[in-house]
Amino acid sequence: MKKVLVVYYSQSGQLLDISKNITKELENSSEVNLSFYEIKLKKNFPFPWDKKTFFNAFPETFLQVPSGLVGLEDPILKEKYDLIILSYQVWYLSPSIPVNSFLTLDIAKVLFKNTPIVTVIGCRNMWVMAQEKMKKLLIQNKANLVGNIALVDRHINHISVITILHWMMKGVKTKFLGIFPKPGVSDKDISESTKFGTVILNSLLKGDYENLQGQLLEKNAIVIKPFLIVMDKRANILFGKWANFISSKGIVNSESRQPFIKLFSIYLTVAIWLIAPIVFLLFLLTFIPLTKSRNRDKKYYSSVHIKKN
Repeated sequence: MKKVLVVYYSQSGQLLDISKNITKELENSSEVNLSFYEIKLKKNFPFPWDKKTFFNAFPETFLQVPSGLVGLEDPILKEKYDLIILSYQVWYLSPSIPVNSFLTLDIAKVLFKNTPIVTVIGCRNMWVMAQEKMKKLLIQNKANLVGNIALVDRHINHISVITILHWMMKGVKTKFLGIFPKPGVSDKDISESTKFGTVILNSLLKGDYENLQGQLLEKNAIVIKPFLIVMDKRANILFGKWANFISSKGIVNSESRQPFIKLFSIYLTVAIWLIAPIVFLLFLLTFIPLTKSRNRDKKYYSSVHIKKN
């Protein structure tokens, strides 16, 4: 009997739906014992979000500052597993605070050590640099990343900005104004994610994960958009400067840093609506000269490897 654990944190429930669909084949197998563990914060973030809490979460999220958790005495965490599926959201181009916090704990280090890991990402569109941070966290826990699945909102960037904000601030996955598309990962992509479970189950039963990521890619587990890689990298540099600057002005929710949080929110709006289109034009101008570099990036970010510094 193979033992599989799904570790997840999901505010809206979308990521849990994705995780359950991916693991349907495993759940239905008589040769697999499947368990779920939900990461829980001592002080949870609201859903729907309010604007102040949303922007105040930025510095600590990006700087990967851990927060307190509860439910760590769950006996599920004391077991040893043949495979762990780690499902996480991307917040501010980084793994969400709850998931990052969990991975810094000693109990996670014991749980993940020498264990094959499949990461499952549910996000708007940019995730490659968050996954690079995740790879480093898994290495610190001596885990073995064998697969990655990234399901995203397929609508164009500026449309998804509008629809995701509607979802985050209202708490309902509905069409904004009745005319915009539904936000988030499409119902079709979620329901069809069962196809990944078939591939994972095959590798699990064989105990061989060497070709798992390649097989997942054949099922379109990852679709790389080169422009988003460029945006993700550049935004990470700028976010790093902003996060360090704001955190130097005070602790979370302190009045001393509120003016700078407000300034960041204005910057973010300008970056999305004005700077991003300019960067896209520059990307198009260098499209042909940078073909080799772009293809190299696509191959790397589709893999489970990590660059050696």
